[in-house]
Amino acid sequence: MDLLAEVLALSDVRGAVGARIEAGEDWGWWWTSATPRASLHAVTAGTVWVGLPDGPPLQLMPGDVVLLPGGAEHALGSDPAAVARTGPRTFDDWQLTGSGTVAIGTGPVRARILCADYGHDRTVSTQVLTLLPAVVHLRAADDPDGLAQDTVRLLGRELATPRAATGVVLDRLVDVLLVHVLRTWLASGGTSAPSWLGALNDPVVAAAVAELHQEPARPWTTAALARAVGISRATLDRRFAAATGESPGAYLTRWRMDLAARRLRDTDDSLDAIAASVGYSSGYAFSRAFRRARSQPPGRFRATARAQGGPAPTDAATTAAV
Repeated sequence: MDLLAEVLALSDVRGAVGARIEAGEDWGWWWTSATPRASLHAVTAGTVWVGLPDGPPLQLMPGDVVLLPGGAEHALGSDPAAVARTGPRTFDDWQLTGSGTVAIGTGPVRARILCADYGHDRTVSTQVLTLLPAVVHLRAADDPDGLAQDTVRLLGRELATPRAATGVVLDRLVDVLLVHVLRTWLASGGTSAPSWLGALNDPVVAAAVAELHQEPARPWTTAALARAVGISRATLDRRFAAATGESPGAYLTRWRMDLAARRLRDTDDSLDAIAASVGYSSGYAFSRAFRRARSQPPGRFRATARAQGGPAPTDAATTAAV
């Protein structure tokens, strides 16, 4: 089982192209979105500077990709001086071309940049983007197998020569590019604080988590899980806590509540049916567990999530536990 793919799917991480920029000289652009969403910039030609929330501006070379998971507003520019003068009300004039690209700066095109953002389902507490550092910079030279660079080159071709359904191609490619960025970050030992991501670095814990994901309704005990992966209970407890920061039981409960929250919002299934699907003997037992995890009963959660027309905000206590 591919744990990263499972979490990306459950948390519904999806990217969309926000802007395709063709820049000349001496330009500054302010990046923002209506709601806080992770931002990604891929430089397909030329060089670009990015103003970071904390610290000096970062230079991006051709083929570089930068991901800002927190969704902070920031500036893009031709050089540090352009970044410094750019803000929410002080960006340079730009034009939208017939091909849908943003033309900015003076003179001929010196740089091409694809800007994308990513949303995720805040109903789900098991996340990827919220566990990343403020800045993830993938340099072209640090792409070990060249797959990210291949994707950036494909993006560059679409940007340079838009054709039928270019927007669809770009949206799909930015999802692929995010996976390459995550793979490279994980391979570099990026994880530090314990979280579910730690399971990716420990094959025993990964096998245990895979068992829980495959059969979330099974009446698991730590002893039964340890037998399933072929180690002692004490060893599983120790390694699971070291990798994820929680016990197997706590992880299973959170995963079950994530699955249940999605079904509550997205289906008309009864509480008894949802309870059975995530390992509870009755709707009453499930309701008690759900209230403890999400600070509200399932019925109220369902109504609130649907009234909001989309994912309901994750309870603060749940988020803090991830």
